[in-house]
Amino acid sequence: MVDELNVDIRPEYPVSWQAAAINGVLRGTMKPISTLLVRNTTGMAVASRLMCLGERVPGILPGHVSVVPDGFGSCTGEWVYGGPYLDERKVVLYFHGGAYFVCSPATHRPITWRLSAAAGSPVFSLDYRQGPVHTLAESLADALQAYECLLNLGYAAKDILLAGDSAGGHLTLATLLALRDRGMPLPAAGVCLSPWTDLSESRRRVNVWSDPMLPAGRVDWLARRWTDGLDCRDPLVSPVYGDYTGIPPLMIVTGSTEVLRDEARRVALSARENGVQVTYEEWTRMPHIFPLLADVLPEGRLFFEHVSRFLDAVRDHHATAAPEAA
Repeated sequence: MVDELNVDIRPEYPVSWQAAAINGVLRGTMKPISTLLVRNTTGMAVASRLMCLGERVPGILPGHVSVVPDGFGSCTGEWVYGGPYLDERKVVLYFHGGAYFVCSPATHRPITWRLSAAAGSPVFSLDYRQGPVHTLAESLADALQAYECLLNLGYAAKDILLAGDSAGGHLTLATLLALRDRGMPLPAAGVCLSPWTDLSESRRRVNVWSDPMLPAGRVDWLARRWTDGLDCRDPLVSPVYGDYTGIPPLMIVTGSTEVLRDEARRVALSARENGVQVTYEEWTRMPHIFPLLADVLPEGRLFFEHVSRFLDAVRDHHATAAPEAA
């Protein structure tokens, strides 16, 4: 099972015409809008309000999918059920992306309902606190509390999967490192989609022009803003600098033209050096968080088949490891 988990995968699917069209649209809209707005607090507020307007547009979910707003303790979010006959003894704790200042569980339902179906279990999508009002430490505190709440609800750690995209991928890695450092029981695995892992002073120089969605300069600017007054090489701030010894298996996925590609790859290599089994996937010419576009993007739908295979390998690995540990 180690060989099935510790692999580099570069899917060889032909790039769909939908992907080519979406890349063109993103390059002509999202990238220049981000370049214009993500410069100060006012621009960030405008971007956040635009995203809020998008949340109010009713999403089209399949009839077999249900969403239930809920909260436990101070944790709020929503339960997402990707179909009937789910194993409710297991759960996925999901952290949405949005650069720590935009988006919500509602914006990421195209991912969470499909992830629920792929995992065969409900997803709890956490509505964690975000900037500019709140700090990275407060976002991480919410993630840790949500995990503890799931344990208190009776879920075994081995039956919990952590997952997230972009800033949520950052939060997934930081949560795993913090749980390990606190001596808490660790979840079965972590899935990171286009994770933002390096918030240090390093400037991004790879895929600056080829990324169709993220302007590298604005990503660097946000990193400086969120780490002001912090040690930006602290692994809980920049997980790319973490020691991953003892962390459960990871699935790290990125697009070949993303500005975040290399830092995701660095985490994969570093974690492997620390003895972690890592499935690293690099999808040709896929935009940032491409599974979010799964309603219209064939590659976005195929991604969840890869997640299912990864989770099957994780289950087999744990089943094999349990007798050995005994």
